[in-house]
Amino acid sequence: MARLVFGMMQSLDGYVAGPPGGPELPPPGPALHQHFNDHVRGLAGCLYGRRLYEMMRYWDEDRPEWDAVARDYAEAWRARPKWVVSGSLTSVGPNATLVSHDVEAFVRRLKAEVEGTSTWRDRSWRAA
Repeated sequence: MARLVFGMMQSLDGYVAGPPGGPELPPPGPALHQHFNDHVRGLAGCLYGRRLYEMMRYWDEDRPEWDAVARDYAEAWRARPKWVVSGSLTSVGPNATLVSHDVEAFVRRLKAEVEGTSTWRDRSWRAA
């Protein structure tokens, strides 16, 4: 049985978004980025709400400006299954499953069926 672990980045002042509502945290340095790489690689999968999933889709396609650490993160992220809770999306990207009904039952089944260290979710799926 998988553990469902809540994960969320925020700044020291407790905010998770900037004034326009988007992510406003600075990009991580190489050591912190490597920490995230290792963290994601250890996950059984990621349970996202629509907003965070849409931001994370950034990692679906290679970008020429990425360094080796960013490419490593993209590889780790793409390899993980993703479950996206949304009442408004009609499709999701590679290695992702859309969850639009009976979220509680889905999460209970996911926890029972998934083998691995943990799954991770963001705060936005609660509103879906």
